[in-house]
Amino acid sequence: MANATGAPQHGLATPSAWVVRWADRVPAGGRVLDLACGNGRHACYFAGRGHPVEAVDRDAAKLAPLAGTPGIRTRNADLETGPWPYEGQQFAGIVVANYLHRPLFPHLLAALGPEGVLIYETFAAGNERYGRPANPAHLLEPGELLDRVIGRLRVIAYEDLFVADPRPAMIQRICAVNLPLESRG
Repeated sequence: MANATGAPQHGLATPSAWVVRWADRVPAGGRVLDLACGNGRHACYFAGRGHPVEAVDRDAAKLAPLAGTPGIRTRNADLETGPWPYEGQQFAGIVVANYLHRPLFPHLLAALGPEGVLIYETFAAGNERYGRPANPAHLLEPGELLDRVIGRLRVIAYEDLFVADPRPAMIQRICAVNLPLESRG
C-alpha cells in the first residue's frame, strides 16, 4: 500500500504532519536520516518522495518490515550506548520524531550537509500531565530546541505548544536549515 506521495506504508502510522509540512525543504533526491525511526513511517514517506533513506533504530523487530523496501537502508544500532554509526557522513535531511537523547545533538548537527534540513519533533516539559514520557530526561526544556541550533542553523519554523492530536501532549518542533560556515556566529 502507498500513501498520496507514493510512499510505501507497510500498514504503518501516518507521517507526522510537521514532517510532511517541511519535507519539501529537504533538497530533492538528497539522502535522509530517520533517527530512532521506530516503525519507519518517516523513512517510508521520504523514500516514496525519491530520497535514499537511512533508517536507524535499536529495535531490530521494528526495522525488520522495512528490509528490502526500495530506497531504505536499515541499521540496527543503540544510539544511546553505542558509537555514533554515521561518523563522517552527511545528510540532506535529518528527521527525529518522538525521541530525545541530548548527547546526540552535536552528531546530528555535524551530520547535516550544506543546506541540509533538520526536522525535529518531540515531547516537552509539561507532558507529564498527559502521560508518557514523563521523565524529565526525555522532555525538552522550554526553548531547548532553539538553543541547540542557534548560531548553527537558520530556523524556518519553531513551536513549543500543547497539541490535542494524535493525543494530548506538550511538544516542541523545529525545522532548520544548515548555514554556510561563513554565516555562523
